[in-house]
Amino acid sequence: MNAAQPTSESKGDDYAIEMHQVFTRFGDKVVHEGLDLQIRRGEIFAIVGGSGSGKSTLLREMILLHTPDSGTVKVLGCDLDGISDEQAASLRQRCGVMFQKGGLFGTLTVSENIGLPLREHSDLDDRSINDIAALKLSLSGLEPESAGLYPAELSGGMLKRAALARALALDPELLFLDEPTAGLDPASASGLDALLRHLHELYQPTIVMITHDLDLLWQVTHRVAVLGEGKVLAVGTMEELSQLEHPVIRDYFDGARGRAAQQQSEKNEGNEGNEHQGTQENPWKPK
Repeated sequence: MNAAQPTSESKGDDYAIEMHQVFTRFGDKVVHEGLDLQIRRGEIFAIVGGSGSGKSTLLREMILLHTPDSGTVKVLGCDLDGISDEQAASLRQRCGVMFQKGGLFGTLTVSENIGLPLREHSDLDDRSINDIAALKLSLSGLEPESAGLYPAELSGGMLKRAALARALALDPELLFLDEPTAGLDPASASGLDALLRHLHELYQPTIVMITHDLDLLWQVTHRVAVLGEGKVLAVGTMEELSQLEHPVIRDYFDGARGRAAQQQSEKNEGNEGNEHQGTQENPWKPK
């Protein structure tokens, strides 16, 4: 297993996100049909599934961009049904979102983009905001000179890191990542994997991501939910899911890429065990 998990007797307060009997339709198309999902506080959680399985819609429902037709959605203990504008604003300050294509404003520099949430949600002066933006930029692995660049001047990997830095601006309890490694070359994707592990060790946020990146799933996540048929088909560690026989789940493991990612994970786990033999391991540290 990738990491030790909280006990199955977790109380409601131990969940960052709770979804119960969620139904979502777009015209005649049923996207979610009685979907149930619980995400524990402090874990790195991924949502996977085939095209049209409702992954992006599910994420939008979690971040207040779409309301399901029925069902219950709770985020950080707040029921989103009938939430007031004031409550929604307060909740958004506790969350960070990294969109698939970055979502940075093209007319703002990287530093200005990172500082934007602070300007909207705090009374900090410009100097303090710039200092915090520089810190988040550094945490994302970008060089200081990147601060004055515009999004169009960034490579794909740099754009992802700048978007992550902005998502971290308010020190969120809950971090949402939409396809964080999509479009990146293998080296850049691997670097982002390591960055996410590092950030989780530093801040211990709950991280919820949508991804097709098998290496990211094996190397970083604590648990993964597989969507299909309008529901959550299974939730578990990648090791647990790899033992299941459902055809949708098997699609993630039976191909050459799936086997290679699993073998690399097992190799890394063995190497880490050798390096730390005789020491007590952090139970929340992803392999």
